Amino acid sequence: MGLRGEAAVAGYVEWAPERANKAGPSLFTLEQWAELAAAALADAGLSPESVNGIVTAHIGESEIFVPSTVAEYLGIDANFAELVDLGGAGAAGMVWRAAAAIELGLCDAVLCVVPARYHTPRSERKPAPLTDAMFFGASSNRYGSPQAEFEIPYGNIGQNGPYGQVAQRYAAVYGYDEHAMAKIVVDQRVNANHTEGAIWKDTPLSVEDVLASPVIADPLHMLEIVMPCVGGAAVVVTNADLARRGRNRPVWIKGFGEHVPFKTPTYAADLLSTPIRKAADTAFGMTGLTRADMDMVSIYDCYTITVLLSLEDAGFCEKGKGMAFVADHDLTFRGDFPLNTAGGQLGFGQAGLAGGMHHVCDAARQIMGRAGAAQVPDCHRAFVSGNGGILSEQTALVLEGD
Repeated sequence: MGLRGEAAVAGYVEWAPERANKAGPSLFTLEQWAELAAAALADAGLSPESVNGIVTAHIGESEIFVPSTVAEYLGIDANFAELVDLGGAGAAGMVWRAAAAIELGLCDAVLCVVPARYHTPRSERKPAPLTDAMFFGASSNRYGSPQAEFEIPYGNIGQNGPYGQVAQRYAAVYGYDEHAMAKIVVDQRVNANHTEGAIWKDTPLSVEDVLASPVIADPLHMLEIVMPCVGGAAVVVTNADLARRGRNRPVWIKGFGEHVPFKTPTYAADLLSTPIRKAADTAFGMTGLTRADMDMVSIYDCYTITVLLSLEDAGFCEKGKGMAFVADHDLTFRGDFPLNTAGGQLGFGQAGLAGGMHHVCDAARQIMGRAGAAQVPDCHRAFVSGNGGILSEQTALVLEGD
């Protein structure tokens, strides 16, 4: 079971993020989709006529029939059209679905696009809807939902509180070193300081700065939590023939994994055993590669506790020893364990669901040798993780260059 590694990321684009509270009006989501798609194809050196597959997240202009709406707007005669709804795990999920469609012979090139500029045009007659996501985060207040009955009435909503609960549980079981947790942010900020377009490119950070920032959900400080941004990202996944004719070094999709056991951590069998465990094992099992073969890792980092648990559960360090691992290793692009070399979402910026695609772009950029000042020497293999909800939907990719 698994991929043959015959599909590749051939090009990508990542818009520089902007602070959500300072961003001006934007294009309609469909227009953003088209611009990102065109930019990714141009980066790959491919024509729009080569595209016969699309994978998308939700868009503002269509609640249903989203893939066909996108295909119609772009004029794509799609043999494969998919809507992926896995939150921050969706981007990596898009990429492996595109690779599978290509290896099955359905498609030659698939666009995976995530627009994330929220301030799209509105009409006074059709104002922005006040959705559940706006008020309740990952929970649903729809009649009949488990969250509406068993969680929302008791205040278990949003993301900050539940992630804080997970961190508290970790502290109770394994202990807690807030300096090591702060170091995750600081090392990633170094990477962001060397990455064009990163929202924190010009702002250095120290461990003391992180610990001096307000506690938002004990023990998590403000600077351990992503700042909302707007932006967008896209990749184009192609067959081997198009990848080798493109402009960039092909980034082969060698393995993937996905595991979705629950929606909210209320229903987790064990808060400290996350779905990335099975996802990573599946991904590595397809490849014949090991954790030690990875030249960099791009770990979903909505919170520092997400990074810590992902490093442990994906098998890069022993369970319960993640804080010692972080303290003992240099996580910057020039270190012995390069992690989130473009800054991750904590340093580059989390542009909504495009934050997940940031990790795919980060790994592709490194393997293609295009990371500029933040380039990891001799980078040929990368591990990418995606995380949706509160450690509930998780995906993994193993990528390799020629």
